[in-house]
Amino acid sequence: MSQGEDFGASVSFRTMRGRDFPTIRQFTVFLENRVGALQALLRKFGNSEIRIIAINIIESTECCIVRFVLSHPEQGREIFERAGLAMIESDLIAIELPSESSQPLLEICNALLRAEINLIQSYPLMRGADHEATVAIMVDNVDQAQLILGEQGFKMVTENELRDGI
Repeated sequence: MSQGEDFGASVSFRTMRGRDFPTIRQFTVFLENRVGALQALLRKFGNSEIRIIAINIIESTECCIVRFVLSHPEQGREIFERAGLAMIESDLIAIELPSESSQPLLEICNALLRAEINLIQSYPLMRGADHEATVAIMVDNVDQAQLILGEQGFKMVTENELRDGI
């Protein structure tokens, strides 16, 4: 694959990290399961330009697993690190769900199944009223999933678009 190839989409997928494909970063943070722990963490974003694009919380007796997609991932990572939190960083694919399709999630799942790509996680992204509905997915083969979904006409959303509100 040549550098700058964009899987049939109309935008280049070069990101701040120099990657030529449209992944976004998810931060998985481990918090103590106590009243106010999440609020204390969210306060750390209060004076920054970082928008929380998605949040997913999995609760257990001792701890919470909180997944974040942020508009400015590098700055977000610094906040998590300064807070001394255990953290995992993962790549996700963000996909716009075209309004002209009656079942875009089914089409995504069908395309992934045909390519034998496992869907691990999925949740919506909060991009605002000016955008198509957007979903973030984690798969077991990012490169292949992007290729297959691009061939099916799906538009991938880049970190730059999340950062710039495009």
